[in-house]
Amino acid sequence: MVHIHYDFNLVAGSIIVAVLACYFTLSIEQLLFRGLGHKYEKTLLLISGFMFGAAIWCMHFVGMLACHLPADYSLDYGLTFASYIIAAIASTFAIWLTSRDTLPFARLILGAVLMGLGIAGMHYTGMMGVLIDQHKIYYDPLLTIFSVFIAILGSGLTFWLTFKYKNTVQKLLSIKMSIVVMMALTIVGMHYTGMAAAAFYAVDTNQLIPHYNAGQGLVLFSVILVTSLILVAAFCVAILEQRLETRNTQLTKANRELANLSVHDNLTKLPNRLFLAEYSHFLFADHRYRDDKIAFLYIDLDRFKAVNDVFGHHVGDQLLVQLANRVYPKLNGHEKLLRIGGDEFLMVLEQATIEKAIEKAELVLGLIQESFLIAGKEINISSSIGIAMYPDHGNNLQDLLINADAAMLMSKYQGRNTYSVFNYTIDQQETKSQTKLINDLYKAVEEKQFVLFYQPKFTTKNHEICGVEALIRWNHPSLGMLTPNMFIRGAEKTGLIIQMGYWALEQACKQIQIWEQNGCNYFPLAVNLSAVQFEHKHLFSTLEALFQQYQINPNHLAIEITESTAMHHVDSTIRSFERLGQMGIKLAIDDFGTGHSSFLYLKNLPVDELKIDREFIRDLAVGSKDEMILESIIQLAIKLGLVVTAEGVETPLQAEILTRLGCQQLQGYLLGMPMDVVRLEKMDYVLVT
Repeated sequence: MVHIHYDFNLVAGSIIVAVLACYFTLSIEQLLFRGLGHKYEKTLLLISGFMFGAAIWCMHFVGMLACHLPADYSLDYGLTFASYIIAAIASTFAIWLTSRDTLPFARLILGAVLMGLGIAGMHYTGMMGVLIDQHKIYYDPLLTIFSVFIAILGSGLTFWLTFKYKNTVQKLLSIKMSIVVMMALTIVGMHYTGMAAAAFYAVDTNQLIPHYNAGQGLVLFSVILVTSLILVAAFCVAILEQRLETRNTQLTKANRELANLSVHDNLTKLPNRLFLAEYSHFLFADHRYRDDKIAFLYIDLDRFKAVNDVFGHHVGDQLLVQLANRVYPKLNGHEKLLRIGGDEFLMVLEQATIEKAIEKAELVLGLIQESFLIAGKEINISSSIGIAMYPDHGNNLQDLLINADAAMLMSKYQGRNTYSVFNYTIDQQETKSQTKLINDLYKAVEEKQFVLFYQPKFTTKNHEICGVEALIRWNHPSLGMLTPNMFIRGAEKTGLIIQMGYWALEQACKQIQIWEQNGCNYFPLAVNLSAVQFEHKHLFSTLEALFQQYQINPNHLAIEITESTAMHHVDSTIRSFERLGQMGIKLAIDDFGTGHSSFLYLKNLPVDELKIDREFIRDLAVGSKDEMILESIIQLAIKLGLVVTAEGVETPLQAEILTRLGCQQLQGYLLGMPMDVVRLEKMDYVLVT
């Protein structure tokens, strides 16, 4: 038997060539693709791929030279060149794969298979190009399969390690060398396993000439088997970790998307208030290092509710989306558009001036004023914009939004479809104070910080008390006693007027119960109801419950509503008055003459009393137009069977004229101011029985 062995110096040389080739490849990927950009990427990819292919190809032939073949040999240049092309293509693919930004699991498997087959193809094609005199090559199938497995598993493991430590290999030489060694072992392991699979036999004798003797073959087979098992185990671990990293990446992406959704509006996809809080913090912190100003444009759509009511909410939603898509492209890198409410948007301009903010406001007004085509309908709408500048108009987000909103309201007052720049006028200071007062109102309702004052009414004949009107007051902890004109409007806007009204009704019923038990006759006790409460669905059930609880005479309670409220929905008002009348409650129309005065409707309203507004009384003089108007109202009301009361009586002349005109009751500061129940009961007036 012929003993064939290796020159171990050349074997060591082939391993060194493989290591250098792999180190060169990894360095090429780092320096070229990460440092030079994309302009020459394809050219550099081909050059580096063919250079790496040449290095692997050289390693293959150095390994061939290390083997003592059984006879002289020559090379088939076509097959030899083909083996180089295979190596170059595989190398180019490897460099391209490692230069990508991501390595999905499917690409890892595909890349490992293609790269492994490329290395194996290069080796076995090169072996086919070796022509040995009077000999042919025979391959052991098992070892041949092992060699291909080593190439595939090693390639996959190398790709995985490269991507896992892609951002650290430039900093940690140990990790870089580990990847290089893994790549080199893949190439060397495949080559020498492939060589171990080869056996030669003479053409004439058909006698096999193995590379090694029996001892060498057993040792080599053991080394190859152990190497293969290690690579298989390592590759399986790599695949499992790769899949785990993929799932972690997906989970991270999902969490990022959820976090992104939380700071963006679901409908328009614009940033929302949560984003604004973080964004403003960044802006104000950055402002410390620069002296630039920041503009806040508060954009509110005019009559947007009408669009929803007439065309439907789905059309309103589409309008908001189209508006956002129309305005957003007009922004630059230092401008942001946010949706902070139903039909409210906020535009933030960094490094802005007043002039730039006004220019942008005019642009937005023009964009919004253009028609919107939605579901075949042409929708026309306008907007009102308020502008506040940081730090001129506020040093924090809350003040800036309040002031921008105040400026926007000024645009509303000016007729809409315009912009206003915030300034510290008295009106805007009052708006700011009103905002703070409304905030305190919630606590006031919760803690019942209200009290009832009572203003008596008097007969015109003897000036005797003929009833009282309950007037609510707010005993504010820091501002003292506040009159209704300071907080009723805010209560109506917030809906708190409902709770306040029911509280006043209950307090009135309690007081009626006390007066009934004490034999006092200040009846009827009148309570004013706002339009919101008069139309509230629980009004009648609440009154019935109060009568049941306090066991009072319903005829001792009177309800007053303004003329405007009564005429808002006349048919509904008539039905409500009839039901209240059936309960025994007296009814009065307050502030008559200032709203939709109509005796045609008044004749159909089942009311007991008509209270003439103080505007007719203020300038009342003998022979004045006010006197003629009052005479007509009083005479007609009396003929309709109504009791007529004049409000705001402050002078003896007013009282004398009203008495002469036939007015039955007077109320005003001349005869009695609003007062608490203790002072009322101490009054030295004769009560009407």
